[in-house]
Amino acid sequence: MHEILKYLKEHGEQLDSEIAAGTGMSLSNVRRGVSDLSAMGEVITCHVVRFNAGKKSDGMLYRAAGYIPPPAPGRKSKAQVRGRVGDRDPE
Repeated sequence: MHEILKYLKEHGEQLDSEIAAGTGMSLSNVRRGVSDLSAMGEVITCHVVRFNAGKKSDGMLYRAAGYIPPPAPGRKSKAQVRGRVGDRDPE
């Protein structure tokens, strides 16, 4: 289960099939693991429907609960830096 949570924190929200491929676990083990993690409140689950080349596919999308990834490296635009709530000058 910790491997699944670590994978979600590194790669963001993923489908169960993507988690299985990325971790090398079987799809049934991934589904069992995320079910346990969801029951503990560690993972948020969402049912999704996607269309690939006109073909419908149902799936489950998972992401780590309460986890905010660190900001991407590199320079930020001035508008983005000024837009932060805590960075405003007192008026």
